[in-house]
Amino acid sequence: MTLAKKFVQTLIAAAALSHTWAFSQTVIKFAHYGPTSDPVHVGALKFKEVLEKESAGAFKVEIFPQEQLGKGADMIIGTQVGSIDVSVTGNPFYGGVSPEQAALDIPFLFRTVDHAYRVIDGPLGRELMDKFDARGLKGLAYWEIGFRNITNSVRPIRTPADLKGVKLRTTPNPMHIEAFKIWGANPTPMAISEVYLALNTKTVDGQENPTVHIAKLKFQEVQKYMSVTRHAFTAAPMVMNLAKFKALTPQQQAMFMKAAKEGAIAERQNNASLEAESLAAIRKAGVEVIENVNTEPFRAAAYEPVRKMYADKFGGDLLAKIDALK
Repeated sequence: MTLAKKFVQTLIAAAALSHTWAFSQTVIKFAHYGPTSDPVHVGALKFKEVLEKESAGAFKVEIFPQEQLGKGADMIIGTQVGSIDVSVTGNPFYGGVSPEQAALDIPFLFRTVDHAYRVIDGPLGRELMDKFDARGLKGLAYWEIGFRNITNSVRPIRTPADLKGVKLRTTPNPMHIEAFKIWGANPTPMAISEVYLALNTKTVDGQENPTVHIAKLKFQEVQKYMSVTRHAFTAAPMVMNLAKFKALTPQQQAMFMKAAKEGAIAERQNNASLEAESLAAIRKAGVEVIENVNTEPFRAAAYEPVRKMYADKFGGDLLAKIDALK
């Protein structure tokens, strides 16, 4: 073998080694808000499984649960600047990035989960997701947190009057804050990771979240009452750093979109399957559960004013389209 041939073979071997090294090091940092027992982590594991399989190992997903890489709004900023590749957090935390998303947080806008899915999984959801592009984010899919219920340690909540003076942790979303003000509560926005301690130390009297999240975050240990109000549905956008998404090939982009969708399906299925079990765990902990709450007085007091607050800022076209999908 000539020296020239040996040199060429060495170059080829080095290139192959370099390619293998790069191939194995394409790490995707995925951050979310929930503990590893939460449905969002089940979805994250499905996303990881699908993306790694579809890409034949070209992408390796590292999952950072329970706000390890930052609380709600910080997680979103991290995804914008690229320190996080992909993230999932509650829709209410997008107020400073894409305030139009707040339409989904209007109390009693969605009467059923099917109605919510028709909106977030269809053209209207894509229309809202596309607004992330101007903010340095690529919307991959809407995951969910679910329908929210109220817990507290002051009194059972059966009517809006029962909320008077109750210091209640809410999301930072203006739609949620305004509704609880109308109902007489003292809304106190706070990151989800801070809520258990705040409840335990009586910094706040209560909070509102879906049943599964209440149980998984063990709020039943530090609360006395739970009212099944289902007063608002909360979506959870899965977003990716836009520049990193655009740097992918079309085939790779399709892999990310497929993995995001399958992750959302897995999360929702797990969420639904845990509903009864979670309610039982909350009861077992000694919490008084008020299931048959007449929610019409809550809706009558807050729905139109909060809806108008959104429409005055962004117009009513999107809300009319959401109504049409009922």
